[in-house]
Amino acid sequence: MSLARISRPSTPRPGSTSKRRSAVGALAGLVLAASLTGCSPLQHGFFAPAGLAASGERDLLLWIVGLALVVVLPVILLTPLIVWRYRHGNDRAAYRPRWEFSWLLDIFAWGVPALIVAVLAFLVWTRTHSLDPYRSPTPGKAPLEVQVIGLDWKWLFLYPEQGIATVNELVLPAGRPVQLRLTSDTVMQSLLLPRLGGQIYAMAGMQTQRYLQIPVPGQFEGRNAQYSGEGFQDQHFPIRVLAEADFQAWTQHMSQVREALDCAHYQVLARPGTLEQAAQLRLTQPALFAWVLARYRQDPVPACDTFQGAAHD
Repeated sequence: MSLARISRPSTPRPGSTSKRRSAVGALAGLVLAASLTGCSPLQHGFFAPAGLAASGERDLLLWIVGLALVVVLPVILLTPLIVWRYRHGNDRAAYRPRWEFSWLLDIFAWGVPALIVAVLAFLVWTRTHSLDPYRSPTPGKAPLEVQVIGLDWKWLFLYPEQGIATVNELVLPAGRPVQLRLTSDTVMQSLLLPRLGGQIYAMAGMQTQRYLQIPVPGQFEGRNAQYSGEGFQDQHFPIRVLAEADFQAWTQHMSQVREALDCAHYQVLARPGTLEQAAQLRLTQPALFAWVLARYRQDPVPACDTFQGAAHD
């Protein structure tokens, strides 16, 4: 697809407020209908993890919620029972106006929450370090490096080792660790991969990372979760996870693509706007990601065509 076919999102016409409200009402009805028919976000989002990182995040959340319910549920269940038992006119309820202290009640009221807080602290500390986005799930295995650049309003994915690039499409191998290196060439963005690895921010002049490992092939979705302007709602993309042999075949096919991503094409791509469909390109400037970082770090800004720097952690 030609990079020249970048269009800006249309601006809503005056007087379209009532139509917008009708659309919101229709959307609410669709969400309710989808939840009743089984097409719920639980099957396609955070609670249906397909990656190792997402599975760990889901499990940690369930542990935290379960432990919190140990405190919350007794309060919710016992409050109406106590109100009913000690209601005015119930002669069977003990009336003790001079009651002041109970060791058993005090130990229960303070000991159980203290124990829960201690368990939560241990869980959060250990799991947070094991789920560090900068930590590889399999340190002994070389990861596939994918460089991610957030633009207005599209995502650019660079595969420097393979010399290829995609726009608004992320293709990954199954069973192999993947290292995403992220930056932004515009305002702050947030790469959200609900079923694969949560979200990670991308900021201009800075580099963040996210390790992934997806055990089995599948089709997923990613998007920008940080509001970034009028085209924000269209900044989402498909994620294809392929078997290793299929991924190698895909990279071989991509290396034969005619359209190249050089500095001139990148300047066109970086213009604010959206693409009608994903684009596949040959990467002819291997230091493009490092140059985007250098744009916000060096003064004067280095020339893209001759830049040979490297991105550092």
